Amino acid sequence: MGLQYKIDVLSALKEKGFNTNKIRTEGLLSQSTLQKFREKKGVSWENLETLCALLDCQPGDLIEYIKE
Repeated sequence: MGLQYKIDVLSALKEKGFNTNKIRTEGLLSQSTLQKFREKKGVSWENLETLCALLDCQPGDLIEYIKE
């Protein structure tokens, strides 16, 4: 298992007023990063930082470690 998201990232972004079109057109996150969120895959530290800034949260609010 390892690390997994605690929240639905795209839904949380939408609640904050960031739909995928706005995110792409403003260059906040790439299409491939958005796809990784859809597939619940890991992203880079840089993208995690951007996500924390957009959602005004800490990394621990987004991800958790699940022991196998």
